[in-house]
Amino acid sequence: MIVRWTGRRCFIGPNNHEAITIRPQALRIIRLPTRHYATTQQDAAAAATTARTRNIGIIAHIDAGKTTTTERMLYYSGFTRRIGDVDDGSTVTDFLPAERARGITIQSAAISFSWPPTSDKQAQQPIPAGTRLSSVPHNINLIDTPGHADFTFEVLRSLRVLDGAVCILDGVAGVEAQTEKVWSQASAYAIPKIIFVNKLDRDGAAFGKTVKEVGSRLNVWPAVCALPWFTEDGQLQGVGDVVSLQALKYAPGGDGKDIEVVSFAELQSRDASLASELKKARIALVELLSEHDDEMVEKYLEADEDHLAILPADITRSLRKCVLQRPQQVAPLFAGASFRNVGVQPLLDAVVDLLPSPDERPDSEISLESNVKCGLQPFLAGKVKIEDLEPNPKGKKQQKKGKATPTVQNVDACALAFKVVADAKRGVLVYVRVYSGTLSRANASLWNTTLQNAERSPRLLKMYANDAVEIDSISAGQIGVIPGLKFARTGDTLISFSGASKTGPPRPINTMQLKPINVPPPVFFVGVEPNSLSEEKHIKESLNLLLREDPSLHVSIDEESGQTHLAGMGELHLEIARDRLVNDLKAKARIGKIEIGYRETVTMASGAIEKIVEFDVASKISKAGCSIQIESRAEESPSNSDDMLLEVELHDNNRLLISSPTLYSDGTPKDEEQAGLPENLPIETVLEAFRVGVSAALSRGPIHRYPIHSVDVQLDFDHAKHIFPTSNPTVLAGAARQAVQAALRSSSALSENIIMEPVMLVTISVDEASMGSVVHDLSSSRGASIISLESADDGSESSSDSSGSERLPIDTAKIYAPIDKFAGGHTDKSAVTASSNTAKQIIARVPLKEMVGYLKHLRSLTAGRGTFTMVVDRFERMNAQRQRVVLSELRGGFEF
Repeated sequence: MIVRWTGRRCFIGPNNHEAITIRPQALRIIRLPTRHYATTQQDAAAAATTARTRNIGIIAHIDAGKTTTTERMLYYSGFTRRIGDVDDGSTVTDFLPAERARGITIQSAAISFSWPPTSDKQAQQPIPAGTRLSSVPHNINLIDTPGHADFTFEVLRSLRVLDGAVCILDGVAGVEAQTEKVWSQASAYAIPKIIFVNKLDRDGAAFGKTVKEVGSRLNVWPAVCALPWFTEDGQLQGVGDVVSLQALKYAPGGDGKDIEVVSFAELQSRDASLASELKKARIALVELLSEHDDEMVEKYLEADEDHLAILPADITRSLRKCVLQRPQQVAPLFAGASFRNVGVQPLLDAVVDLLPSPDERPDSEISLESNVKCGLQPFLAGKVKIEDLEPNPKGKKQQKKGKATPTVQNVDACALAFKVVADAKRGVLVYVRVYSGTLSRANASLWNTTLQNAERSPRLLKMYANDAVEIDSISAGQIGVIPGLKFARTGDTLISFSGASKTGPPRPINTMQLKPINVPPPVFFVGVEPNSLSEEKHIKESLNLLLREDPSLHVSIDEESGQTHLAGMGELHLEIARDRLVNDLKAKARIGKIEIGYRETVTMASGAIEKIVEFDVASKISKAGCSIQIESRAEESPSNSDDMLLEVELHDNNRLLISSPTLYSDGTPKDEEQAGLPENLPIETVLEAFRVGVSAALSRGPIHRYPIHSVDVQLDFDHAKHIFPTSNPTVLAGAARQAVQAALRSSSALSENIIMEPVMLVTISVDEASMGSVVHDLSSSRGASIISLESADDGSESSSDSSGSERLPIDTAKIYAPIDKFAGGHTDKSAVTASSNTAKQIIARVPLKEMVGYLKHLRSLTAGRGTFTMVVDRFERMNAQRQRVVLSELRGGFEF
């Protein structure tokens, strides 16, 4: 049977191989006269329920088609009436001027739409039990993320709040370096993922080869759910649906809404080759699912061991179960070409059918008073008592036992701020994901547990890329925006607490924090100087706004020269920050050349340096002291002694160890006859003040003013000798800072090699013909250490799951993949492998200094085909000769 189908995927056939009821409204094109955000209040309410919500992200290597795919999703959902184009700068999600000018995604964009498209009639109908999920409207909150390696943090903070992800692969390039990186990042957050192989309409596209690379590179079993359907001359005309055993033929040159659905029986006569391949793919899919889902084995036996007789609904159910397993070992894989409007609707169905709703995700972990952890939901349900909470091994003072958690019922909502944007019209917009309860305009008071301050949120917004709609509330599992918050930053936890005083909720609720977003270290920096003294204030405010928007940027001030340094993740990252500072924020400043963020270290231990200082604080003389010893960081953690009070990791692989021979860990004196700490200085305050002082001192080295890296700081204090009645946190921090600075000067005077440089782990993708020249250039001219040379589809290397559990490498010989008949004119995989254009991958460690401007050089070596990604691998000490060369090249200067 052949059915003309214009808007939705459907399943039809004479037997249970293909049979699923077609919804009447799915047989017509749904066109709306204007852009809509919800067709009716009923539809919006139905789609906003947690069970019918999908928070997903689009992740991929740069130029794999993320934004192009997003535009089709918006079009088919009815959100837009025309398809935006990246080259024309007319896309919905890439709305920044810099994004449209460069044709790339720079910042993640959030947008919400319904799939399938909603109608009044659908909203009024009840949902029958056992109905396919993608047959009823779901609210999809989609975040389109950048693909460039410089914007890694933008991807990380998006992944932190997602429940699922669609990983898009370029069918020509296969699994690329940045693909592996974002896949690993998503796995670190245990995010379920599905795969869409895009650009299968292009010359050289190799679907089967890409399937193999998914197994070898991403270390996951690809479950092929769709096959590309080509004409006899190799033109992509549709996709074969492995789950439902049918084919979808798209009208040539159309917008993707006019689709011919071809049943399996009809396909056998029209295209026997595709029908045969669909049968092979279905058998392979059932076999794969049977290895990971016992219920599929039962379904297979119930079907008399006929792979084709298993109902599509049972296969979908098994796929969903495998996707939600932790760690994920099976990844459903779909096919299409977004630019040609092929295969996007089945992908949307898969988002709803296979990816989880917010309530299907693991409970969020929270920390209380920085030293105890538990689940958010048990804590808010009052099921957790403080005596049940286990502090960290190196934690601070333990909570008193036996005390029930107070008034957790008054916590109306708990949310994480994952993004801050300064909008020219709407002011500061804080993007939040609500994890519990409901944020409401009726209760506008919020408590920031990270910064320990109160804020007000009289308005709430729902963002649709650059457009906004005012809403009354944001419920659990939803993503929304709070405008006008003055202090909230990325990673802050916000709670709504009924009856909170000016000082916030009671302890420990006022310290409850969701897991924050880790910020990678910056490796490049530029100097920023105002054109005139009158511009200093505006530049400072603009830089603070930039940092609030993007915490992966860092601002520091050289104490000697007074120059301001802006540090970032890469050359493009700083270039975009510079454009935003000058063009958008109208800062009149001179921006210097890009420089490398080196580090200083010590190789010889200092002696014990004791400092007792006096500060004039509020016209009162305050006094405090401590003793400091600094040495190169030991590989192993020192054994805890009875005097150890705190061991804490600091920035740049530094470690602080605080000991006291006179105090127990709770601050009480070991000698009962001796007086304790002053009442205004509990032990937590003392330790935190010392930590702040040590961190400040380590931010500037004594020789070249670079931050200190890889040292152990041993701080000792005798409270009877170093703590006075006039002591306060400011003077305690000052004593620690001065003692550390003196110890660094003492140690550096004895050290020979004191500069460390960032060494990058670089992954370069080239063709085989160019590999020799690239490797020679890396080894001879750039001081690189080559780690491996391998084919892009080589699956011989072992890998491990990001959750920490060991994962055996996947045997690619056991992976089902169709033969690529139209991949560069070759007819089988061996021929493709033998080609001189076979993709090769070079993995090396290279000093960052040698990678500045490398992209242009790589393109000249590879005729424009080479690409690379890099991440900070480590900081290494320079030898004396290299250090002299580098230091002699460090010069100031500004671009006017």
